[in-house]
Amino acid sequence: MPGFELFGDLERKEVNDVLDNGVLMRYGFDGMRNGHWKAKTLEKELENTFKTNHVQLVSSGTAAVSVALASAGVGAGDEVIMPTFTFVASFEAILMLGAIPVLVDIDDTLTLDPKAVEVAITSKTKAVMVVQMCGSMANMNALQTICETHDLLFIEDACQAIGGTYNNKPLGSIADLGCFSFDFVKTITCGEGGAVITNNSEYYKNADHYSDHGHDHVGNDRGAENHPFLGYNFRISELHAAVGLAQVKRLPEFIAIQKRNYNILRDAISEIPSVIFRKVPEGGEESYAFLNFFLPDLEIARMVSKSFKENGIDACFHYYDNNWHYVRKWEHLKTQKSLYPISAEVRKGLEYLNTKTFKQSDHFIGRNLSCLIKLSWSKEEVRQRAVTMAKCIKMAINNS
Repeated sequence: MPGFELFGDLERKEVNDVLDNGVLMRYGFDGMRNGHWKAKTLEKELENTFKTNHVQLVSSGTAAVSVALASAGVGAGDEVIMPTFTFVASFEAILMLGAIPVLVDIDDTLTLDPKAVEVAITSKTKAVMVVQMCGSMANMNALQTICETHDLLFIEDACQAIGGTYNNKPLGSIADLGCFSFDFVKTITCGEGGAVITNNSEYYKNADHYSDHGHDHVGNDRGAENHPFLGYNFRISELHAAVGLAQVKRLPEFIAIQKRNYNILRDAISEIPSVIFRKVPEGGEESYAFLNFFLPDLEIARMVSKSFKENGIDACFHYYDNNWHYVRKWEHLKTQKSLYPISAEVRKGLEYLNTKTFKQSDHFIGRNLSCLIKLSWSKEEVRQRAVTMAKCIKMAINNS
């Protein structure tokens, strides 16, 4: 991760197909295409990759979450339970629909704590959205049981976890709807792009229409298509889809490299008694996009993070002090700063953030370091990195 590190002839070939025919839009212009339909072809490839019946490509991972929720009827005043640890896009996508993000604690999986989810359910709860952060997963069986018991929609944001599995099912394919991002720093990149996946034909049809202004895509005359309901523009372009089509064919190659590099780093620091690795639920296998581990306390984590930077260990994140991925720094959400008036329902629904604390999440995120696994490293670079990381960790613990 990320896939752009290994761009090559296959990506160039797919993009050149689009440039040669000149059709950058995924819909229409049939006669000009010379048989090239990159978005449609990528959707078919992803159906096979994710072992799912339907895939709808969209413009981003954020769009995927909004389209997934909208396709299942989530909207104004509905509460959507989500984790405290994720990218800001998660609550942005919920707010865009006029729904209310209800943040709850994570556990040692770094994803939703099922116990915290159950406590947060109210009469307004419409959906539970798990975010498979940093390449791994939550206790999906427990969360699925909760959703079935309370008749709630289950959404799986697997934007950071393509290639991971749970009980031999691809992450993203387990819940009612799954969401993926193919932005520039994902394991598979389109530059910008995303996907909604589902086995529910009604949700798929809604996602297909909603992401293209409500077009029903019936017939071969775009101007004559009907609009059964309101929609918006979340389309992906053929250029972006072309890059993704090349990348998805290389996913096994990328995962194998990530796993090799991950294991070299993990083996080196696993010898340090004070290091504890994130919990991967039984039956789960990470995508190996990140190596996540816990240190004894917040101050040691800060010391190690600082030491990593000083010693050239880049792309290792201490999310407790991060502006974008953890609730602690989401002041713009807590104070509801917006360019336009926020609805009264949402404004009232977010008031809980004025007093809510997340001590359990602080306990895990404060001690966690998350290290990106790059595809472009040579074996020697990974080995040297592993030695340096272990040295920095030991020094910080000994000096604490």
